[in-house]
Amino acid sequence: MNITVNGESADIAEQVSISDLLTIRNVKMPDMVSVERNGEMVDRSAFGETFLAGGDKIEFLYFMGGGNGSERTTRCN
Repeated sequence: MNITVNGESADIAEQVSISDLLTIRNVKMPDMVSVERNGEMVDRSAFGETFLAGGDKIEFLYFMGGGNGSERTTRCN
């Protein structure tokens, strides 16, 4: 069946869960990825029991922090 993953068309077998898809796509650190299916966030606890359907649109979302914690302050007199 055909789905869209991060904006790209992908052919996958039937009965593939989100957990399976993370493995198939070789996602590094899958515990750090959030998944959106057809515009709805999927709870991480449901990854193994949420099976994909033809036409699904899947987005892998990676949340990253950054910066060094310093802030620039400008004083107005």
